Amino acid sequence: MEIGTVKPVNIEDELSTSYLEYAMSVIVSRALTDIRDGLKPVQRRILYAMDQLGLRANTSHKKSARIVGEVLGKYHPHGDASVYDTMVRLAQVFSMRYVLVDGQGNFGSMDADPAAAMRYTEARMSKIAMELLADIDKATVDFVPNFDDSLEEPSVLPAKVPNLLINGSSGIAVSMATNIPPHNLGEICDGIVVLIDNPRATLDDLMEVIKGPDFPTGGIIQGDEGIRKAFAEGQGRIVMRAKAAIEETAKDRLQITVTELPYQTNKATLMAKIADLAKTKKVEGISELRDESDREGMRIVIELKKEAYPRKVLNNLFNRTSLQSTFSVNFLALVDGQPKRLSLKESLQLFIEFRQRVITRRSRFDLKQAQSRAHILEGLKLALDNLDEVIRLIRASKTVEAAREGLKSHFKLSEAQAQAILEMALRRLAAMERQKINDEFAELLKTIAFLEDLLANPRKILFIIKEEVAEIKEKYGDPRRTLIVHGEVGDFSVEDLVPHEEMVVTVSQRGYVKRVPGSTYRVQQRGGRGIMGMGTRDIDEVRHVVVADTHDHILFFTSRGKVFRLKCHELPAEASRTARGTPIVNVMAMDSQDRITAIVKAPDLAPGCFLVMATTRGEVKKTAAEDFATVRNSGLIAMDLEEGDELVSALFTRNEDDVIMVSAQGKAIRFGVSILRSASRTSGGVRGMRVGLNERVVSMGAVLPDAFLLTMTENGFGKLTALSAFPRKGRGGMGMLAFRIGPKTGEVVAAAVVFPSQELMVVTEHGIVLRTAVGGEKSKERIAIQGRTSQGVSVKDLDPGDKVVSIAFYDGPEAEAARRSEESTSK
Repeated sequence: MEIGTVKPVNIEDELSTSYLEYAMSVIVSRALTDIRDGLKPVQRRILYAMDQLGLRANTSHKKSARIVGEVLGKYHPHGDASVYDTMVRLAQVFSMRYVLVDGQGNFGSMDADPAAAMRYTEARMSKIAMELLADIDKATVDFVPNFDDSLEEPSVLPAKVPNLLINGSSGIAVSMATNIPPHNLGEICDGIVVLIDNPRATLDDLMEVIKGPDFPTGGIIQGDEGIRKAFAEGQGRIVMRAKAAIEETAKDRLQITVTELPYQTNKATLMAKIADLAKTKKVEGISELRDESDREGMRIVIELKKEAYPRKVLNNLFNRTSLQSTFSVNFLALVDGQPKRLSLKESLQLFIEFRQRVITRRSRFDLKQAQSRAHILEGLKLALDNLDEVIRLIRASKTVEAAREGLKSHFKLSEAQAQAILEMALRRLAAMERQKINDEFAELLKTIAFLEDLLANPRKILFIIKEEVAEIKEKYGDPRRTLIVHGEVGDFSVEDLVPHEEMVVTVSQRGYVKRVPGSTYRVQQRGGRGIMGMGTRDIDEVRHVVVADTHDHILFFTSRGKVFRLKCHELPAEASRTARGTPIVNVMAMDSQDRITAIVKAPDLAPGCFLVMATTRGEVKKTAAEDFATVRNSGLIAMDLEEGDELVSALFTRNEDDVIMVSAQGKAIRFGVSILRSASRTSGGVRGMRVGLNERVVSMGAVLPDAFLLTMTENGFGKLTALSAFPRKGRGGMGMLAFRIGPKTGEVVAAAVVFPSQELMVVTEHGIVLRTAVGGEKSKERIAIQGRTSQGVSVKDLDPGDKVVSIAFYDGPEAEAARRSEESTSK
């Protein structure tokens, strides 16, 4: 080489230029997807090669090695591993929301198991992948030379479906990365229609139909703030959680069942992490871990120990494992060959503009083809109309060229028309064939007019796009898989996974608590024996019962005047109604020496609502309900009790209501809530009912219109008494007779204000439960309405040595049906 040909170059400039060229090559040719078809070059080449091989959804599968070889040899000479790995991902149902490759064989699993070698697997295009290549033969996209200029390949696919949005994408380029979540096809199609109908549509308008990402593995997205930010700015943080449920087992245990995982979670790694946390006691309460996944779906079972608190275990797993993970959205895509971060509206608008160009080019192609065919048919029609003359001219010609020139000059035909006449078969001279030519020509004229009008009015192309996306939605749309739970991330709880269900909550004398579905206890006639509701020991007895919805708050009052609050679904659920339950000290942070003396279901707290409490010694206290809106885990002081006294009843009521207190000796007193001053939580009460040394208050209820006072004795006798029989008095009196007790009836153990439409649940010391109607059409089906001085009727047939200890109420089938209807309507 001569010295004169050497060109000095600054090494810094050369490195900078070379690195920038390399960076752009990585960005454009490998890492980022094109906004138009949502594909990287290698993905596009795989699909195009499969199309050229004829491996469509309606053909048989072919060996993957054959497809990889086709792609390597013609379009992508970068190693077979990169091509096969890409094709494998396009076939994975847990990676792609809508798979583009229909694979046959082992294409990997959620445990990160590798796919079988390409010589063992087979593949073809999926049906939806064919929509990406629709009309590619109609000059809808540009073709560019392949790597050795021997062939041409499409620079982009026509893409009738918005692939980038429905399947998402991820990739790391030089100094930039993309991470786009998949979405639901039906929602994206609806969003396209919204934007076409209203180009000025806001993000709120679009989010009315596009709720958020929709991952192939399902799961839960917590909160919509991250979704909104990602849609608005192209960047956002989306919190994903597994779909987990707390279930009962046949062994009277609880288990956590995980059926859906966050997107891109490795199941094997997750299970190894859970096992390690259980082994090192970082998460306590796990007794066994199993993978029960099969062809029907994924299922991870986490069995819990008897004393475990399921909600606590699950929240610990959310905090410490990939059962909760974050998807960091970075909507970066190639727009006109340049990387650009896009909002949801921008990405939809760019896809619409791309489809406008595709349909315009397709229409021009179809118009040219139609015009060319119409031109030929016009010549054939002319020849058929002058058939004898045409035949005579052709027969008189010495050569084909002379015949062609003669037709052109005599009938003013073009080269193509004259050639078509010469090539016309004799069968076309039949009358039926002549009519077919006329019909085809008429149809072509209509097509030409339609296409010319379409190209002259670009607005009409938008209607074509709407029709196409509606067809795509109809053919490939499916229900959303990922649940979106609104609210802040910190507000998420297991409650979002808990269905509404009526539960019976019981607490025993020794402090065992449990909940079972109310449907466990069938309705029986008055006087029935009931069924076993709790297996108790000789030294234990059922003491308290309440019926509540799984989403209701329940207040637990203790012998020391403290109150604790839990959601019903947070209480241990038992597989068997005869199970003893779980020690309540394992459920909430109460002293082991303390015991529960009253439980009450808390309603939605409204302004002007009060909590009125009563003690066995007849004291009563009123406190604003909002003081109990927040109860810390360690509990709150609810009432300052005198020594030897216990809180026996609590209810939520309003200032204008009356309450009625009932004693074990069958006395009752009614007075207005307004005469009680509102006291602080830590104060004591005032005298509500005067009781003797051997007397005690057992219940207190709020007086309601059209309701009755139901009194129940320890020997199973009960009755209904009109509340009008108890006039309002001042507080502090001895009360008036409400139930005439005797040796046959025993003392009054409970009383409540009820409606005839409700159902009564009676619980005995031995854990026997009777569910019966308060009112009924037949006398033997209802509890009798009697005066104050009567002894009632037998409501519960008791076993020897057993006695009634508590009662609770259902709203009844009509009220329950109305409640469920209201819930479904609100949802």
